[in-house]
Amino acid sequence: MKSKHALPRLATLALVCLCCLLACACSSAPSAGAVPSVAATPDPALLRQADESYAQRADLERVRAGLVLLRRARAIAPTDYEAAWRTARLAYTLGDKSKDEKEREAAFREGIEAGETAVRAQPNKPDGHFWLGANYGGFAQTQGALAGLSYADKLRREMETAQKLEATGFHGSTYMALGRLDLELPGWLGGDRQRAQATLEQGLQYGPENMMLRLQLAKAYLANKRPEDARKQLNYILTIKPDPDYLPEYNESLAETRELLKKHF
Repeated sequence: MKSKHALPRLATLALVCLCCLLACACSSAPSAGAVPSVAATPDPALLRQADESYAQRADLERVRAGLVLLRRARAIAPTDYEAAWRTARLAYTLGDKSKDEKEREAAFREGIEAGETAVRAQPNKPDGHFWLGANYGGFAQTQGALAGLSYADKLRREMETAQKLEATGFHGSTYMALGRLDLELPGWLGGDRQRAQATLEQGLQYGPENMMLRLQLAKAYLANKRPEDARKQLNYILTIKPDPDYLPEYNESLAETRELLKKHF
């Protein structure tokens, strides 16, 4: 026997469901005066100051200070491309130059996170790929040959992507990074001295005054038993006029060039 309350209960249930549906529809529909949400952007002043810190990267304290500024910028806009790739750049610089092993590893880890964020935000822009690749390579060096192999492979992938997106290869720097990778990796881990030489030679068309590129090419010639070609590259480096924007790299390359000339010639 049916309860006399069955029909009223069903009606009440239907009414409740209808009210819920109407509430959901009202909450999801945009109001006429609603303003679309806009992604947060960092303070441009922080980005400019970070660029100034990179320009003075010979002083690691300026690099560290620049990273502090960029962390503030990314706290406001964690997915912003401009802040992310700049963080990857400064993090790589700190990791590459620091003498503290813990600081180096931490810097490369921060650079990898920032670089990956930049690549996700703007996959068709080259700077994110370039500096992400640089941090992969730096981190690989802190992990040893076998542990760092997967990161070396990621370096290759990111530098090759940056090459496709930037026709000049960052004035040959992507070729320098790929050539150095092939030169330093043992053959049984995928390194190839002949390929390194060919890659570095190809990069010269984009960076004829890139001292770091020519230095790696000289090392490739030495590895492939072409000492006279190596000597030509080293002597050419001595004639290059320093670019004010790359004085730290100029000074490092010049010192290493003189050491190689003294050692081999």
